[in-house]
Amino acid sequence: MSMYDVVPVSTNDYKKLAQKRLPNFLFDYIEGGANAEQTLRSNVADFDKYTLKQRVMRDVSEIDTSTTLFGESLSMPLALAPVGMAGLFARRGEVMAAKAAENNAIPFTLSTVAICSAEEVHAATKQPFWFQLYMLRDRGLVLDILNRAALSGCNTLVFTVDLALPGMRLRDYRNGMLGNTVKGKISYLTQLLTRPGWLFDIGVMGKPHSLGNLTHQVKSANDLNRYKAFVESQFDPSATWKDIAWLRQNWHGNIIIKGIMDVNDANAAIDSGADGIVISNHGGRQLDGVSSTINKLPSIANAVAGQTSILLDGGIRNGVDVIKAIALGANSVLIGRPWVYAMAAQGEAGINSLLSLFQQEITSTMGLMGVNNIKDINIDLIEQFNSHSDSVVSTVGHSVIHCGEN
Repeated sequence: MSMYDVVPVSTNDYKKLAQKRLPNFLFDYIEGGANAEQTLRSNVADFDKYTLKQRVMRDVSEIDTSTTLFGESLSMPLALAPVGMAGLFARRGEVMAAKAAENNAIPFTLSTVAICSAEEVHAATKQPFWFQLYMLRDRGLVLDILNRAALSGCNTLVFTVDLALPGMRLRDYRNGMLGNTVKGKISYLTQLLTRPGWLFDIGVMGKPHSLGNLTHQVKSANDLNRYKAFVESQFDPSATWKDIAWLRQNWHGNIIIKGIMDVNDANAAIDSGADGIVISNHGGRQLDGVSSTINKLPSIANAVAGQTSILLDGGIRNGVDVIKAIALGANSVLIGRPWVYAMAAQGEAGINSLLSLFQQEITSTMGLMGVNNIKDINIDLIEQFNSHSDSVVSTVGHSVIHCGEN
């Protein structure tokens, strides 16, 4: 941002501020994707393929952005996605995010590999938060984490299924965040010294930096390489939908399956007892070369609309993107990188300001489209430009039904 651009008014503005504040390895951790990062770029760029219909001379004096999801009343169809180690981007960052989500009447999702534990977040908030978990080899550990989440007031589990193997996130090795090379360690220390503000505020005052939900499992709690080794040793490549059925038997709240990119997988998730699905490619951090999520949304929504709640993450950077996702069949969206950028830049106040911007953008977009209510946003309000002609074509058939909440 230049000396004249002093007020952040977009996700990209917060991103620029975050980059100035964070050590490079941390900025790369949140910014980067897998391999050549093709899918990471497509997640954002493919929203531009879809255009909205502008309609005028309609009474839009009573616009309502609220919706209901899993029995919860939300101020807008948006939730904060789980982000690992968010407490390294601001002092006790997960608590900041949970409080901001509560202030804006939307859900916050706590990652298994968060810096702050479920108990710490629960103590700082009144609103129940969602909890994200992987299928771990140690099923006893899974049950222990589920029990702790339930005791912390969680009633919605976001279960990530696209981590049978870890993706190749090359930036984390290139900049020395992970690995044990001498050059990498020197680079890592140099990056820390170039950000003295972060080093004091978070590096020193923000301790402990252990993964709060796993501290009883991992010794040398501040060693990221040791945590990485433990977590990756627990990824279970043998997990199948039968394990989701087992999970359903052991979790009495809502289950949302995150990592769906295929119609057959969406149906399998529903058959396994899921209350919702997240169309997600892990923000481009797992399988590079897979489709963007917004491009997969119409076909999956067309197949399972009305049978489950559909959420979408990946590439959402503003309120206009939210409306496009809703029109293409999603009930709600998750944002990850945007809230971390805002928090890294301006703490809890930054997240509050970002969410206010999303709310304003959703409101103005609805008004200029001639829509008063979220439930009235559907495929009829979407156009898609064919890249080979100037014609405008419908994205999918009119058989897409706007899902009700479960």
